[in-house]
Amino acid sequence: MQEYREFEKQNTFGLGDENTAYAQYFIGKSYLHPLTAGEAGVPFMANVTFEPGCRNNWHIHHAKSGGGQLLLCVAGSGWYQEWGKAARSLQPGDVVVIPAGVKHWHGAKKDSWFSHIAVEISGEETSNEWLESVSAEQYDALS
Repeated sequence: MQEYREFEKQNTFGLGDENTAYAQYFIGKSYLHPLTAGEAGVPFMANVTFEPGCRNNWHIHHAKSGGGQLLLCVAGSGWYQEWGKAARSLQPGDVVVIPAGVKHWHGAKKDSWFSHIAVEISGEETSNEWLESVSAEQYDALS
């Protein structure tokens, strides 16, 4: 298992606070460190950190136009998966572009902490729809 001290050295943007506001949509603990507040013309961005084995539920970023999400992987090792597709392994330096309307999830691998910068893409009438959790069976099948 990747030791937290080693991970912390890589995690340039810091751990932040425990993500209690969205804990109901995660299996395991996650942490949120906002980097911007969604100032005029600047999208909301936050460093999201997942403890080993933590992942968020399946979810969809909706928008009338524009919208979606961008993930910039910064530390540790994680997973990203779109509904009906194979999971993608994520490492520091990887970029994931998630168009609006795509059902997906992301999180840490079983044996590693994981952090990514989540960027909310501007759009019209944007919203998040949180769905079912990623089952232990689905998650444990990843290698």
